[in-house]
Amino acid sequence: MIGTGESEPGTDAVAHEVGCLLAAAGCVVITGGLDGVMGAASRGAHEAGGLVIGVVPGSSPAEANAHVRVAIATGMGDARNVILANSAEVFIAIGGAHGTLSEIAFALKRGKRVVSLGSWDVDPAVLRAQTPEQAVRLALG
Repeated sequence: MIGTGESEPGTDAVAHEVGCLLAAAGCVVITGGLDGVMGAASRGAHEAGGLVIGVVPGSSPAEANAHVRVAIATGMGDARNVILANSAEVFIAIGGAHGTLSEIAFALKRGKRVVSLGSWDVDPAVLRAQTPEQAVRLALG
């Protein structure tokens, strides 16, 4: 899951639902570990009994949101986006600004599947979803 670190009620609700659906499908959810979309997806996955990994930008695992079970402190700031691109198999992007755009680019460069749910549409390879259910279906398809 990738997306904005800023909290927005509508976007957070969508991210929460996607997190729940991924966990219910047996997926490990990996995020940038902070708040906003990352926190909402983490909360949804945690509530559904899933494992949540957070790759945080700072040097302390305590920086991760409360729903992250495994925190990886990189001390790398935004450069952690490359770690996410190398670690995740599939990406669902929800909302987001330039950090999300960089994660999408790194994922596409590595030949990974990217699903956009109200996020950047920068390449024909990015799959577009209209609902959380469709986003998870496309990601797992």
